[in-house]
Amino acid sequence: MKKRTVLITGANKSIGFETARVMGKLGFNVWLGCRDGGRGQDAVSRLLSEGIKVRLAIIDVTDQKSVDAAVGQIKSEDGKLDVLINNAGIPGTWPIAPESQSISDIMTVYNTNVFGVIRVTQAFLPLLKLGEEPRIIMVSSGLGSLEWVSDKAHPYSQVAALGYTSSKTALNGVTVAFANSLSEYGISVNAVDPGYTATDFNGHTGYRTVSQAARGIVWFAAEACQTITAGFFLDGERAPW
Repeated sequence: MKKRTVLITGANKSIGFETARVMGKLGFNVWLGCRDGGRGQDAVSRLLSEGIKVRLAIIDVTDQKSVDAAVGQIKSEDGKLDVLINNAGIPGTWPIAPESQSISDIMTVYNTNVFGVIRVTQAFLPLLKLGEEPRIIMVSSGLGSLEWVSDKAHPYSQVAALGYTSSKTALNGVTVAFANSLSEYGISVNAVDPGYTATDFNGHTGYRTVSQAARGIVWFAAEACQTITAGFFLDGERAPW
């Protein structure tokens, strides 16, 4: 049986990189998506040194030409895509009160975290429709949960990052829209909360490791039942919208 192929965007470091490493260890053909060729090649070299089959796809999710070029590359070399992990994201300016965050900064966040995901997903659909048990995984955030952020007793309600938090709420909505539309093709689409993970995003203040964060993503990519779709999950359990 031909090995399954996965593309992970924003995968040169942190959660994306660890996800690529684990999926490579599981035998997937890994495409490591990165907008910076130099950083991407460094990450690829590190994975190759571990015996992982990985290739670099230079992809800027905010640039349609870049996305189309990545589609062409993967189509030429593999002819299909089995798993798409939309991991690329940016935090924007924070902490900052919502009344003070500039519209331009919020738009920049949305261009990557929301419009970038839509752009990439739409572009790769033809290859996903040719894949084996095709899956799309949106790396979201618990900060996108309206239930959690509206609960004054929950620590997420204290995070002042309007652009980022609302972009992840929007991403959850995008997840459901694609899930409903693509169910007829047997493509599962789900959002995953990696939890509060120590990354560059938060100055490494998170209490979870990248290994813990990647576990829930990998579970959906490699183990979860294909019929599960239109969900939001943390560590394999449903999270509140």
